[in-house]
Amino acid sequence: MNDRDLLLEIIKALEEQGLDRNEYQLQRVIDVEALKRIVDSTVPQTDLEIRFSVGEFRILVTESDVTVSRAS
Repeated sequence: MNDRDLLLEIIKALEEQGLDRNEYQLQRVIDVEALKRIVDSTVPQTDLEIRFSVGEFRILVTESDVTVSRAS
C-alpha cells in the first residue's frame, strides 16, 4: 500500500463514520509516510496493529486494513 492509498483508506473510513473532511486535519495527528513505512517493514503474517485517535474516533491500521470506530 503506498502513502496515498493508506491516506485515502483512512479518510474513507472516517467519512464512512460520518466525519466530514473539514472536521479533522490528519497531518496534525499522524505522519502517513512514517505510518506506511512501519506497516511495510513488517514481515508477512505479523500481527501488526497501529491505533490512534482522531477526535472521538479510534483508528486501527493493520497490514491489510483500516477500521474506524467511535470511542465508547
